[in-house]
Amino acid sequence: MRFAALFPPMLLALSSCGNGGSKLPDNIDYHTHIKPILRKNCVPCHQPGGAAPFSLDNFERVRNKAKTIVKVTESGYMPPWPADPAWSHFLGEKVLSREEKEMLRRWFESGAQEGIPGPDNSNATTAINRKAPDLVVPVEAISLKGDRQDRFFLIKAPGIMEQDTWVRAVEFAPGIPALVHHFNGHILNYDGRRKDHRSGSKAREVQMGAYGEHFPLLKLENDDGSYPERVHSAVNYLPGMQGQFLPEGIGTFRLSKDFSIVGNDLHYGPAEKDTTDRSSIRIWFGSKPPERPVYELMLGTNGVVKPQPPLVIPAGKKTVHYCRFKVNQDISLVSVNPHMHLLGSSIRAWAEKPNGDTVKIIRIPQWNFRWQFVYTFPTFVRIPAGSEIVVEAHFDNTEANPDNPFKPPVDVAERLEYGGASMRATDEMLQFIIQWTPYRKGDENIRLDGKP
Repeated sequence: MRFAALFPPMLLALSSCGNGGSKLPDNIDYHTHIKPILRKNCVPCHQPGGAAPFSLDNFERVRNKAKTIVKVTESGYMPPWPADPAWSHFLGEKVLSREEKEMLRRWFESGAQEGIPGPDNSNATTAINRKAPDLVVPVEAISLKGDRQDRFFLIKAPGIMEQDTWVRAVEFAPGIPALVHHFNGHILNYDGRRKDHRSGSKAREVQMGAYGEHFPLLKLENDDGSYPERVHSAVNYLPGMQGQFLPEGIGTFRLSKDFSIVGNDLHYGPAEKDTTDRSSIRIWFGSKPPERPVYELMLGTNGVVKPQPPLVIPAGKKTVHYCRFKVNQDISLVSVNPHMHLLGSSIRAWAEKPNGDTVKIIRIPQWNFRWQFVYTFPTFVRIPAGSEIVVEAHFDNTEANPDNPFKPPVDVAERLEYGGASMRATDEMLQFIIQWTPYRKGDENIRLDGKP
């Protein structure tokens, strides 16, 4: 097997670390040296309204957390970035170099000096590190019982605008990140003359798996019984996931001035005490109509190919499972999203080309259920027709797995309930979701971060 490197090795040394290359400057201050590191790697989550529990968006807050910052960065606990940068690279990669970690430590030990403020060009104002959202649609407040049970909801979040527009990015913002396990949502574009989409129930607790019932339960049909236009899988969330901001025209879709966001799967993990979640959905508008559609391909649980051998992990055992899918046309990969539950230990994926070369897609050597991202490539990645995409996933159902929910371990499997696979964290899943578009000549040179 011949591996073709997807991207050249990442340059980790800081060019701003003095005349000695990796030599650190004698006087380290917040504004000159520390702020750029934190704005790139920490502030996208650690900001007001972000996913993290506290902000690191100014000097005072950073100084108050300086000791903690040094501890979690030196240990590798933060910033969270499960993907192996030695295997492949992605946009928004958060990997601190040895020099950056050392600079944080020396800054703290030397008194955490502020320095002289300069112009702020970081633009770290939202969770996807772009301008503030053009529209925020609140999700109805949901009361959760502190009975340590998983809960599942269907939700409708209606919106109304003055005119139709194009959407470039959508993001689910959990009110209580520690409790929201996942969210799968679609957008319904209504014709206001045929439906008052703002009426009716906006949140409905259901048994897990009753997702196909969201239209009748929430009364989503038009008044004449017809169905509105649906943008499938317009917004999704897993722990750590942020909005995907692609160049104008790629994956863009129309948003009617009368619309509703429908969550046919809002899953909360067990709550220890009674509480109320107030989540929201953020939308960024685009200025160009759709030029290139982006499609979704799911491998594994609920996907077009099933895990082999079947996803059964006996108590006290470690198992390995594969998904294989042959591509019948030239495609350009946009992003990937690996998904497992608490017994997952590692996962990797690659494409075996017809000529024998292999394209490395992603490798997560230490799976972390708490951080599950959509990984967007810096440029389109071509997978030629006839290639086979392979996913290899390892699971650990032993007492040595600190995330194992059962002490002692019990047999765990992919379980089918209500016509679909169980999404309870204590059951298991193996999914590999690929976003792609048909290949066009020159795709390898098109950057996906919106920059020229």
